[in-house]
Amino acid sequence: MTNHETIQLSVEHQVAWVTLNRPEARNALDDAMREALLAILTDARTNPEVRALVLTGSGKGFCTGADLSGRGSGLSGPGAARELMRTRSQRLIRALWELEKPVIAAVNGVAAGLGAHLAFACDLIIAAADARFIEIFVRRGIAVDGGGAFLLPRLIGLAKAKELVFFGDDLPADDALRIGLVNKVVPQEELTTAAREWAERLAQGPTYAIGMSKRLLNRSLDTDLETALEEEALVQCLVTQSADTQEGMRAFMEKRKPAFTGR
Repeated sequence: MTNHETIQLSVEHQVAWVTLNRPEARNALDDAMREALLAILTDARTNPEVRALVLTGSGKGFCTGADLSGRGSGLSGPGAARELMRTRSQRLIRALWELEKPVIAAVNGVAAGLGAHLAFACDLIIAAADARFIEIFVRRGIAVDGGGAFLLPRLIGLAKAKELVFFGDDLPADDALRIGLVNKVVPQEELTTAAREWAERLAQGPTYAIGMSKRLLNRSLDTDLETALEEEALVQCLVTQSADTQEGMRAFMEKRKPAFTGR
């Protein structure tokens, strides 16, 4: 994996730390940042040295969404907006949602629009106490995008999702915790430590099994019971052949802590 000037990447203890690094723009995503982030997520899918991932931002903002300044899209006509969604923001949301490794969003500041949805597409969210989430779209006179209409109802229910999207009000971190949108709120100075604790714990776990559980959980709201149970059985058939399952069983019999490798 390589660094882009506005995306910082380091791998520590099998955790990939990905930092959006454009603080002067509150980490608004431009085209280069988006492609660099997609490249990192693509590599992480098959890189055995990455068993968990943390996504965070530098400065005072996590991510204020897509960068709307600068040059135009180069596309025109009635299908232009649809094509932009498919090739830009939707690719990012899909990459995070489908990555079969645990992903933590460490939200250090404002997360607005697509920036909020990047966090929501992660598996776990730890927010700094002064972080805020904003469904900014209505303030610009546009409909929700970036996967928000898919993600929000699954996280907080349809009625609350409509409230956030229709009004576009700032949602403080404590309120986000209260409605179940984030997992934990910590003081700003403790954010990195809290994210590291969870990420390294996950990275030392049976990450192949965790990834398969993530797949089952993400698909559970879009299928019927019969299909869900069949997929569960198929996934378990695969997972039980893994080295981690064998190690977990041996450790149980030998009354010791398992040493998982993610395989």
